[in-house]
Formats: sequence, C-alpha cells, structure tokens
Amino acid sequence: MDSPQYQRLRNVKQLGFADLAFPGATHTRYAHGLGAMAVATKVFDALAPRLELEPADKDRFRQTLRLAVLFHDLGHAPISHATERIMPPVSALNVPAWAARDSGADRRADHEDYTLKLVLDSGLAAEIRQRFSARGIEPSHVAALICGRPPPGPYPFKSNGRDLLPILRQVVSGELDADRMDYLQRDSFFTGVNYGKFDADWIIQNLESVEREGKVHLALQQRAVFAFEDFLLSRYHMFLSVYFHYASVGYEQLLQRYYDTSGGEYSLPSDPDEYLQHDDVTLTSALRASKNPWATRIVKRQGFRMLIDGGNPDELKENERALADAGIDSFTTVSRGVLSHYGKEVTLWVKTQRGEVPIGEYTPLYERYAEAATIARLYVEPERADEARRLLSL
Repeated sequence: MDSPQYQRLRNVKQLGFADLAFPGATHTRYAHGLGAMAVATKVFDALAPRLELEPADKDRFRQTLRLAVLFHDLGHAPISHATERIMPPVSALNVPAWAARDSGADRRADHEDYTLKLVLDSGLAAEIRQRFSARGIEPSHVAALICGRPPPGPYPFKSNGRDLLPILRQVVSGELDADRMDYLQRDSFFTGVNYGKFDADWIIQNLESVEREGKVHLALQQRAVFAFEDFLLSRYHMFLSVYFHYASVGYEQLLQRYYDTSGGEYSLPSDPDEYLQHDDVTLTSALRASKNPWATRIVKRQGFRMLIDGGNPDELKENERALADAGIDSFTTVSRGVLSHYGKEVTLWVKTQRGEVPIGEYTPLYERYAEAATIARLYVEPERADEARRLLSL
C-alpha cells in the first residue's frame, strides 16, 4: 500500500467528472482498491472451508488474491476513461507476451495494460518479490489473477490436484467479483443515489464452488440468486443514472476535443516510473496552464449544454449537421450499458437441488436485458443554445 504505484491512486478519482453532477463523488481509486480487497478477503474466507486446501496453499492463495484485487486498478489514467485515447501503442509498454491480450501490437494501450506493466515491470514487482517470495508468491502470480492467463514457470494455482485459477480469477474479475461488489456500493453512497445497493453479505454467505474437469469455478446457492439478480440490476441502473450521467459524458467529450486539438500538449508516457507522475492533479494543472479553448471550457466549467436527451443517434447526427450549417457547434454522444458480460467470462454456476446450472440458464434476466441500453444525446455550445432550439423547433 505504501508503494508509489499504489499511493498514486490517492489522486485519481473513481468517477472522473461525476462530481460535477454529484458533489460527493470525489472518492478515489485508492479507497476503492482497499474496499475491493476487503470484499475479496471476505469472499475467500467464506469459500476456503469448502475448497479443502492444504494450509500452505490456503495462505498463499489468500495473499495472492488480496494483492491482485488491491492492484487491479493501478493503471487507470487521470480523470476518466477518456484519457485512454492518448495512451501510447501497447507495443511501447512491452508487457510480457504471456500476460498481454492477443489483439495486435498496433492497438492503443489501456489501463489494464498499464496495470500489468506496473505489477510485472516496476519497483512494485521488486517489492512483491522481497515481501512475498518466501511464501511462494511472485509478481507473475498476481498478474495472472488480474489478466486471467497462466503465468510462466511452475504452475502456482493447483492444490490437491485441482486448478484454482478459474475461481480466484472470478473473484478478481467475473460475473460476481469483488471489484463490482465494492464500487457499486461505494459509488452509490458517495453520489447519494439509491441504485447501487444489494445484499452483499447474503451473497457471500451463499458462495460455493463447482469442479469441472479438474478446474474449480465459482458457484452460488440457489437461495441467493434473487440477491445476485438485484446485484446485476444495481449495476445496470448505476450505469444509466451515474456512469452515463449527461454532465460526465459531456465533459469527457470536451476532454477528448482538448486531446485532439492541443497537438500533444499533454501525453502519457510508456515508462512505468514516469507514468506514476500522472494523476488528476497533473492533468488539471495542464488544463489550467493551457491556452487551448477546450481546456479553458473544462477549467471554467463552461460545458456544452445538453439539447436532446435520449434521441435516435442517426436523427441526432442529422440535427448536428443542420446546426453545423448554421455555424453552431454541437456534438452527439452515444453511451451503451449492458446488464452483464455473461458469456465473455468464466461461468458462474448455481447450485440447485437438481444439480448445477450455469447462471445464464437459471435466471431470465440475461434474456430480458440482452440488448444494450443506449442513450444518445445532442450537446450544443451554451452561448447559442436558444438559437439551436429555435432552429431545430424544440
């Protein structure tokens, strides 16, 4: 926790520009990492008696999991996901091949790539080795739980002939992970909305494991499925009410315009040690010092005004063109939120009296919310908002 890699997160807000709409939403990824680690610890301690682990394996898995969840957000860029658009190509980071996602060396890096780089190839890696190698824990083991891919060398996640990587990975990132269980409740509390609440204690008390072909997966008792459904809906509603709030979305667009028009005035380095110097304070200082008009708008809180909320994206684009013909600056945003990424992650199982069933087959929520919720909005320069309304007959 005292490493500079983790301390940097004290100055990276969890919700970016959300505090412009929700004044209390100034909490940090530093606090979220601690909270997620606490949740992961509760989850592991609830599961451990059912896993029949050797004592040494139990201690090692528990500590590796705690480190992975604590560090899962290390690579997040300043203010918001919008800043990822100025990250360098992933090839510049030289993330080890076994940990890197196979999506082409030409793609732009994202926060997950930086997280793996910081865990595997920075002063933090040396710190992990110094403190935990004697307990059989290496930086590659922590990174393996973060990325979900086996590390090189002797396989560290087997106990009594069973592979525990799937279930440990699911606690870090999965259909029912410690990350979401913490940030939903934390974001709900600090924003003051009522949508992110669910019975986490009941879910944790009813966690189980399922073994398939020597691999151990996460499972949930049938009686807690209603709480899991509430958890899914909480996430869905938080996207619509908080994560896709029009104020945050509008200012993220202004930040993108700043990046696109400032000629590289602010950029993110590929070197992990230099990256530690970049947080919300650094970016805010750059915006304040800039003469770029989009930076000035952000600093002075002169955001574009939302003109249409929830329209058809194609129709909004037509409106945008009509406004451009009249010399009025505007932009269209499209935000998409899905209930779940089910099918892209390791399956969560449900234990019933008739056997074990994949969660997607057990609850009808996946089918009901299969389509992504899409919110399209039209924003216009505030100085000419009234003129734009008259032009579009709003």
